[in-house]
Amino acid sequence: MSRALAMAVVGLAWIAGAAAAQQTLTLQEAIALAQGQGLAAQAAASAREAERWRDRAFSARRLPQLSLEGIVPSINRGITPVFRPDGTTAFVSQREMQSSLNLTLSQQVTPTGGEIFVSSGLTRLDVYGEQESRLWQSTPIVLGIRQQLFRSNILRWDDREQDVRAELAEQVYLEAREDVAIATANAFFDVHAAEMGFQNAAANAAINDTLHLLNTGRYEVGKIGENDLLQSELAVLRARTSLDGARLERARAMAELKRLTSLPADAEVTIVVPAAAPDVAPDTAVAVAQALRNRSQMRSLELDEITARRQVSEARLNTGFGMTVSATAGYNQTAPIFDDAYRSLLDQQRLTVAVEMPLVQWGGRRAQIQAARAEEDRVTALSRDRRAAVEQDARFAALQLPLARRQLATSAKADTVATRRFDVAKNRYIIGRIDIGDLYIAQSEKDAALLSYVEALRSYWLAYYRLRRLTLYDFEGARPLVP
Repeated sequence: MSRALAMAVVGLAWIAGAAAAQQTLTLQEAIALAQGQGLAAQAAASAREAERWRDRAFSARRLPQLSLEGIVPSINRGITPVFRPDGTTAFVSQREMQSSLNLTLSQQVTPTGGEIFVSSGLTRLDVYGEQESRLWQSTPIVLGIRQQLFRSNILRWDDREQDVRAELAEQVYLEAREDVAIATANAFFDVHAAEMGFQNAAANAAINDTLHLLNTGRYEVGKIGENDLLQSELAVLRARTSLDGARLERARAMAELKRLTSLPADAEVTIVVPAAAPDVAPDTAVAVAQALRNRSQMRSLELDEITARRQVSEARLNTGFGMTVSATAGYNQTAPIFDDAYRSLLDQQRLTVAVEMPLVQWGGRRAQIQAARAEEDRVTALSRDRRAAVEQDARFAALQLPLARRQLATSAKADTVATRRFDVAKNRYIIGRIDIGDLYIAQSEKDAALLSYVEALRSYWLAYYRLRRLTLYDFEGARPLVP
């Protein structure tokens, strides 16, 4: 009794282990696995994360920057010419060491393209030789500004481009996820088609074996000719060859699905095909509007247009008259003693106005401007063409989904009819009412109808996910896609 109980426990444990090892996978679960742990999805997530960090770095550069610069030390030893009052020159040996530190707080001003800063510095100079000396120079505080005039504002153009790049990265990531969904759905239905093909090939092989045995008996009693027997034998051989090919194709398709979903190669997986297709009738106007709003291609075109306008601005402003204004105001002092360098501070002001005015350019400035404008016209024309292509793709993708659903219903009905017709033809052949040629015609039509149904099912779901990819919009939930 105890031995029987032990054997029962072992049997139950084996069944439980087999059930745990066997994994069922629906289409949505396969896509979720591929988007969550697939290598392609991980690569897309890493690309988006890298772009997010670049955007944070760009934003950080727009905040006040605190920096410390120093020379510790600079040593100079050599012979230096000294001009005397009598007009002669003497060469004297010189040894000196200079050290300095400067702390600066700066802020870029995006609306004007300039920079304001506050700095504080200290310098020490030691001179060695016959007359040794030490000198401290302090600049406790200095306020300054640097501003270019009549020049293209680089900071403002960088800001515009970076805003679009940040949006572009998010949309590219969403499109990459939908690309993974399409690839996974295609692989999923590859497995389904291979499984259905294998089952159909196995059924055909069994039926043809049975029919061959039946035909052998009929031939022996003289009811059929040798030609029909040979045709039956040829059908058996073809069915066995098709079965071997279907078995290999099923293994290949399953291996591809496991690769996309990052499942172990030795995992036992059984797919569960969706019982019903979602009844979605997308509005073409909504599809076009969402595609224009969400597609990364539209952000890429916007970035190209901004870059083209920037090139025109730079060609027009940076090659003509320009000025750079630098101004500082603060306090400084020098003394041989460190403490005295911060006493009785003296005012310090500095103003620099640098002017750049090209006189002769031999038409170079005009040529650069015309080239930039021609590039802007090219980008504008290309943007209009690509915008029209985006609208067209979204419109026809929305029209394709209901059509694919109708074709799926028709294929399902045709598969049912063809299967029923083959069953009737098989039964009629067994009782001798039709010849073998009509039976194999019915079998071929059954196989073709099954293949057509499987492909129609694949086409519907690919059309469903392609519409999501082209619009980044969930028509079933009536909301934009989010990561």
